[in-house]
Amino acid sequence: MPLSTLDPTTALIVVDLQKGILNQPFVHPIVGVIERSCALLAAFRQHDLPVVLVNVAGGALGRTEQTHRFTTIPEGFSDLIPELDRQVCDIVVTKRTWGAFASTDLEAQLKSYRVTQVVITGVATGTGVEATARQAYEAGFNVTLALDAMTDARPEAHSYSLTHVFPRLGETGSTQDVLDLLAQRSA
Repeated sequence: MPLSTLDPTTALIVVDLQKGILNQPFVHPIVGVIERSCALLAAFRQHDLPVVLVNVAGGALGRTEQTHRFTTIPEGFSDLIPELDRQVCDIVVTKRTWGAFASTDLEAQLKSYRVTQVVITGVATGTGVEATARQAYEAGFNVTLALDAMTDARPEAHSYSLTHVFPRLGETGSTQDVLDLLAQRSA
């Protein structure tokens, strides 16, 4: 569903834009994802809307057929990239699962701000972003996905999420679509 509106209290969630992930071979250049996420950060902060910066510092412990990539986390891996310009008022969530809600207090924090909608950006589209979007939807938030502000190392996962999953979870649009709706608040 194309982006139609932003609720009065909408939060921005930026997933896993951290130092340890930046050197992966992404489908879309990470520089563009960072630039568009930063444009959204600036606009949300300008409108005094909640900002959530998410980083990952491990993985869930359950058995899988694939070896976990993160048995030990290198120093600095989970550090948020400086471009995000972390502010004192930002909500920072460190997760150890794909989604930002499952093993954190993010839902409670957002509800304490009376947030009813979230805009999600970041990496990776088919894991961290999608899991966070699913969990937000299941928690009752209206979900918006800024499609040009996310990427994945796996082209098929990125494409599948954009085409088949995200339209079922909420509204989708571009960074500019979100910025335009925010600008209408000031007009």
